[in-house]
Amino acid sequence: MAELNGKHMIEEIQDNIKTGDALKAQLVLSHMGGIDQKTRNKLVYLLSRADVEFSVPLFLYLLQKHPDVVGDMPIIRETLLSILLAYPEKLVAFLGSPKIDDKTELIKLVGELKLETATSKLLEIVAVCDDEAEIHIIIESLGLIGDPESINTLTDYLYAANRELITGAIQSLGQVGTPTAMHRLAERMGTDHEIDYMILSIFAEVQDQISLEKLNDTIRSHYAHMRTFAKSELVKIGPKAVPVLIENLYGSDSDFLIHTLNVLGDIGDESAVVPIRKLLANEPKSANVRFAAYEGLAMLPLKKGAYTLTAGLTDCEDHVCVAAARAIDKNFSTILGAGIKNLLRGPEAEARHISKIIVNAQVDNIFLNLADDEVFEELALVYLPHTHKDIRNHYSQLLKQNGKEAFAQKFTGAEEDTVRPKIVAVDDSRMILNIYKVTLHELGFDPVLFEFPSSAIEWLATEKPLMVLTDLNMPDITGIQLTEEIRKRYTSKLLPIIMVTTQNESTDNEAAYVAGVDSILHKPFNAASLGDAIKNVLKKVSS
Repeated sequence: MAELNGKHMIEEIQDNIKTGDALKAQLVLSHMGGIDQKTRNKLVYLLSRADVEFSVPLFLYLLQKHPDVVGDMPIIRETLLSILLAYPEKLVAFLGSPKIDDKTELIKLVGELKLETATSKLLEIVAVCDDEAEIHIIIESLGLIGDPESINTLTDYLYAANRELITGAIQSLGQVGTPTAMHRLAERMGTDHEIDYMILSIFAEVQDQISLEKLNDTIRSHYAHMRTFAKSELVKIGPKAVPVLIENLYGSDSDFLIHTLNVLGDIGDESAVVPIRKLLANEPKSANVRFAAYEGLAMLPLKKGAYTLTAGLTDCEDHVCVAAARAIDKNFSTILGAGIKNLLRGPEAEARHISKIIVNAQVDNIFLNLADDEVFEELALVYLPHTHKDIRNHYSQLLKQNGKEAFAQKFTGAEEDTVRPKIVAVDDSRMILNIYKVTLHELGFDPVLFEFPSSAIEWLATEKPLMVLTDLNMPDITGIQLTEEIRKRYTSKLLPIIMVTTQNESTDNEAAYVAGVDSILHKPFNAASLGDAIKNVLKKVSS
């Protein structure tokens, strides 16, 4: 094959430009891969100086038919963009030109340039197009342009048979970002978890009122992983989501209230304090709601009215009392201290119970404030020598650090625990983990606690406890997913699992049993109910 002559090619292109012979120019350009860089640059320069009607189709030819040359010469695409930026009306005209068969690059370019005047033409093209690859590019470009005119067409593709087109339509409606676009996305939810995740992610990015409301609605989903995802996104959004969440507190759905309180606590915005206190003032029947309310208040700054928290110490459920103690400790004041001392001088049974809660809750501010009170010391010493060694050691160090060695000496000589069967408890609430520590110890077990399911999985790879207790709703890895991981290694006979949850959804329960859970225990639990659940499961798996 004869060697290409760069000089002759330049002369030919110059002549083609003069005569308007695009076919001959295209033939010359088809050989660009075999010439030197200097000649290539000269040819691109000559084309850039030619009439737009002549040069643009030739640049498109290079982009479509000679991607290797374009890859080596980004100047080709940059030059085309520069020309079309100068003549945007020409770009729209080229989109409608029957002389250009493959409009893929033009469609990409109008998207990159966010050329709103091209929307109508793109909609015309997609209406008659049956090439799914080209349709996908058009959908992407419509998203980049973000013109609300495209909403109806994009909505149609939310229900396409091709998953890539559905995904593209979701992303593009998210880029349009108007309330109508968000409504259309919300209507698409509910039939496919993967699609729902994508849409929820868009709501989390857009954060308009509709998006916030839909994320909020999702925390009442029947599916744990959907609730967990929505809760996580709302926490990331932060204070902007609080007004929507506060409205939930006026409802009566216990599970929805609990999830809402969890999110409000994690956000930590003080505007949630008064609505949560009003909720408690109405005395919710569900102990889990009361627990979640006090747990939330423990994570919020209470500037006024913290004295009302002392009512929680007399709740009929230990879980609630512990949560109230933590909230008091977080917002401790001398007024609160005086209120607790008064409670300790009330009926003996109530005083003993409150002392036990304070000991087991590990509430340093309260404990230190009461340490000089003879009534509290006498009551606390009933429980301190027998509680978990971590709690004994914690209070012993706390007292010694604050010059109260005499009190510390009265329980630091307690005997070390004998070897006990290990039970693993997994829960993302540190407060619940502390309750597990106390309760499992009281039942004669050695609690092994994990706040993060991934850590539990790692530990279980080399250790086999007597049993695993797991929460359902946890970020990153749900209790169902944790169970599935455990069952890859251990059968029920080797390692039974109890799901301990506030939820009582048939969907969750069915999924838990399918994953390999042996029993479900609903919160709040106490030593008696947890002990019975453990005994029954051990009997079941051994039979």
